[in-house]
Amino acid sequence: MALERVQDDNLCWKLFKSTFIISAFTIGGGFVIIPLLKAKFVDEYKWLDDKEALNLVAIAQSAPGVVAANAAISLGYRLAGFKGTLVALAATILPPLITLSIISYAYDAFANNQYIQLLLKGMQCGATAIIINVAIDLLRKELKKKLALPLLIILGTFVANYFFHVNLMYAVVVDAIIGFFLLRDKKYA
Repeated sequence: MALERVQDDNLCWKLFKSTFIISAFTIGGGFVIIPLLKAKFVDEYKWLDDKEALNLVAIAQSAPGVVAANAAISLGYRLAGFKGTLVALAATILPPLITLSIISYAYDAFANNQYIQLLLKGMQCGATAIIINVAIDLLRKELKKKLALPLLIILGTFVANYFFHVNLMYAVVVDAIIGFFLLRDKKYA
């Protein structure tokens, strides 16, 4: 399915609806979008395969701007060209726009409300669980391949970030360089 557009009569509506829902529930930053994109576009709709989804997220995180918007632009274009880009981008922007508009009218009530603060803490816990789930899934896939270099990269990135507090963006850049030079062999695909 690589680089061919998806043929579906309801594609734009499905793209809008699913991207809107993903945007509405992406609490906690860019990494949370990964399992949601995978669940919807890889597992449910089968519009992308695992590798395409990871490439899409990598591009979205590498480009300047908000990860969700960058992912929507790439995904929309991949699936339905310029029209898909506009649909996916609009669906991604609308939930935060609506939420922030509502909150701005009642900011004081939200900022000082104990229940809202507890709700946000719960959302952070949920986002953390989603990220851990993705990390475990990726680790399982790499363990099944039984290749040492990808496992060393994973371990090295974790150790650098967790124990030595290396900025995650620097670790990702180093991982990208290692991948570019050392993971070109087809056995790593």
